[in-house]
Amino acid sequence: MVDVAYYLVAIGFFAQLLIYYVYTTGGPVLLAFTVVPVTFVLFVLDALRKEEFYPRLGVAANHVIALVYVAGCAFVSVYLYREFEAVGTVRAGVWSRADLFAGGLMFVLVMEYTRKRHFALFVINIVCILYAVYGWVVPGMFYHPGLSWLRIVTSMSLEEATGVFSSLPQLALTLIGSFVLVLAVLRAFGCVDSILKGAKRVAARSGYALPQAAVLGSMGVGMVSGSGAANAVTIGSATIPAMIGAGMPRAHAAAVETVSSLGGQLMPPVMGISAFLMADFLGRSYFDVVARGYAPALIYYAGVSLGVYLLSVRFGAMRGAISVESLTWQDWTNLAAFLAVVGGLVLLMAVQHLSPMFAALYTFAVIAALMLFRAGMEALLARGVRGWRATGRALLRFLDAFAGMTADLTLLLATLGILTSAFVNTGVPTKVGFILVDAAGVNIAVVAFVAFLFGALLGLGLPPAPTYILTALVIAPQLIKIGVQPWPVHFFAFFLAVWGELTPPTSIVAAVTAKIAEASFMTTLWHSIRLCAVLFVLMAAMFTRPELVLEPGLAQLGAAGLVLAAAAGVVFSLQATFHRRREIDWPLRAVLMVLALVALLHPDTALALLACVPVAGFVAYWVLNRRQYVAAAALESTGK
Repeated sequence: MVDVAYYLVAIGFFAQLLIYYVYTTGGPVLLAFTVVPVTFVLFVLDALRKEEFYPRLGVAANHVIALVYVAGCAFVSVYLYREFEAVGTVRAGVWSRADLFAGGLMFVLVMEYTRKRHFALFVINIVCILYAVYGWVVPGMFYHPGLSWLRIVTSMSLEEATGVFSSLPQLALTLIGSFVLVLAVLRAFGCVDSILKGAKRVAARSGYALPQAAVLGSMGVGMVSGSGAANAVTIGSATIPAMIGAGMPRAHAAAVETVSSLGGQLMPPVMGISAFLMADFLGRSYFDVVARGYAPALIYYAGVSLGVYLLSVRFGAMRGAISVESLTWQDWTNLAAFLAVVGGLVLLMAVQHLSPMFAALYTFAVIAALMLFRAGMEALLARGVRGWRATGRALLRFLDAFAGMTADLTLLLATLGILTSAFVNTGVPTKVGFILVDAAGVNIAVVAFVAFLFGALLGLGLPPAPTYILTALVIAPQLIKIGVQPWPVHFFAFFLAVWGELTPPTSIVAAVTAKIAEASFMTTLWHSIRLCAVLFVLMAAMFTRPELVLEPGLAQLGAAGLVLAAAAGVVFSLQATFHRRREIDWPLRAVLMVLALVALLHPDTALALLACVPVAGFVAYWVLNRRQYVAAAALESTGK
């Protein structure tokens, strides 16, 4: 019964958003007022059907509480839809008790979602709300006179600029939701499985290609997922056991998948959800962000792939076999659909200059029609009920993926709207700005370091999206004031948010891969940090080589070449071996690290290019002597 209710609401949710994407009737504010309560209903019904709602209570109690929540959401949705103009204009600032009840109820329900799904964020929100009310008890520069509880409720619900109906949940329902439509179709019809099978085929061709399957597979899945943990589960469940069986130590195998999955959040066209948020912050189109994001993402994966290859050499060629399934014609069409989606989105946004939402809508219409046509043909060829059942299951998977992802993102961003309200209304960004301005009097490097520490601390307890939002809200304006270009600043905040997924000791991605590998979590985390050193290179490059993201296209090539050379030098210094004796090898690697940092950090481009020459010499020396390192690794691995 609960399943039926969930799918009925999901169908209505899908239909309502699809109508909005086609006609944009009423605008995003009315959409948020009407649909944010529906996302909470989906959350409640999904938790109820999975028996995750209130597991300590009985079934009857769960159903009664769920009924109360659903009724409350229905009231909020209907009331705010009917009173939309009055709430936003006639009674703005002097809201009625019914207005306050509807807005306050939605605020409380979103906080309950946060408590159940993102407890660290819930605690931070509570602390921020208390600080907003009782700021007068805080001494020093963070003192403020305090806000009334009425002001707290209105700013976090009815005022529209911040809170649970603000631009953040509006973004989740509109732009992000339109892209989730495309991703949900690809997931529902087996595109992720086909990408994984394709990666296994690559791995079967060479012993050294086996760990690269994790890199390639995670990059491909990341382009349609954007979730590090989901990426790790999807790809890592196959690649980690294969790498371990082939001779790679457990913690290293887990680390390879960790950094590969982490990069999924860097990879366009999805980039987690930070690309959408960045476009909103900068007032630019989503395509402007994506066009600049490809170069850093490819540099990241090139650096990771190089580090993984050097690991393979150290442990000898992967000797085990990986079970490989033949690619069916359905797999080939799935892979073609995946490539068509990426190419189609870029074409529609870059060449046809369509808005991202309409580009995603048209892409969804074409891909969904093709996938349904294929499913219908398969059902006809099967000549039985089984084929049509498979099509029905695919449609249910689509509803699950679309409703689940969009509702969860909307509620998460509504939560962040609450957090943003508390920060803005208490003046915290301005006060932190004073600290950064004082640091700027010392050196821009000090500002960057303070900003890094701020983002790293946020990353200890928050997912990438809130980490990016808070960093962009608090740090970015101050960096822009002291002369740093907006694009590099926001990409720095973005890379910092991605790094937050790996920040010790709370990395969810590393915890997932370590569990799959049955390896030590801290050992996995340490090896992962070494492998993803290229992420730190990208952060530094935003201050020293901002051309990497200032203008997309040919303008990026020079900076990309320098950053890639520096990244290669850093990776070789951390992972390669240049001499069997440590007392000789380590100084050589230290020299290489210094040269790579000169290529990355020195403001004189000519000197940076000059530093690339000895870096290339080190790499060439290693390549020329590669066979002896392979032979030594083989002897060590066989115990001879």
